[in-house]
Amino acid sequence: MDSILQPWPWYVSGPLITLVMIFLIYFGKTFGMSSNLRTLCTIGGAGKYSDFFRFDWKAQRWNLTVVLGAIIGGFIAVNFLSDGSAIDLNPETIKDLQELGFNNAGSTLLPGEIYDWDNALSIKGLAILIIAGFLVGFGTRYAGGCTSGHAITGLSNLQLPSLIAVIGFFIGGLLMTHLLLPLIFA
Repeated sequence: MDSILQPWPWYVSGPLITLVMIFLIYFGKTFGMSSNLRTLCTIGGAGKYSDFFRFDWKAQRWNLTVVLGAIIGGFIAVNFLSDGSAIDLNPETIKDLQELGFNNAGSTLLPGEIYDWDNALSIKGLAILIIAGFLVGFGTRYAGGCTSGHAITGLSNLQLPSLIAVIGFFIGGLLMTHLLLPLIFA
């Protein structure tokens, strides 16, 4: 059980991801979570309002099983395979987050300063969640896919646009961490 409860090292998880990618490439499929949002919107009838949602969603049914697997796998991992230990954050990161007002950094997956109901339903909290959601949604569509789609599938297929997108993701993350986050929570 200890080998399941602890994080898997790169030399186990990396080859497993590679094996999945080999199968996907062999069968001519691509992986990405954001494409499932488009499929779900199409199933819900969004094609009546936008040409973007007019496509054969049944060809993407296999990818919906990935979402279902992620949901079920996450539930199993949290409820049955978690030892309840805190997140192993670097002490410098914890110190930096505490300076920004995150009192229990590393003790939960989601910081209460953003995701507790009291904070999420405040004006500042709603603004953060709405703007962040819009930027993630817009960025995903503008980049032609999400981080998993570009970083896993796109780079596996040696696609230059995916390399550019992944570099952009890292630059955006650094800008958010070092410039915007201190402004938002100062």
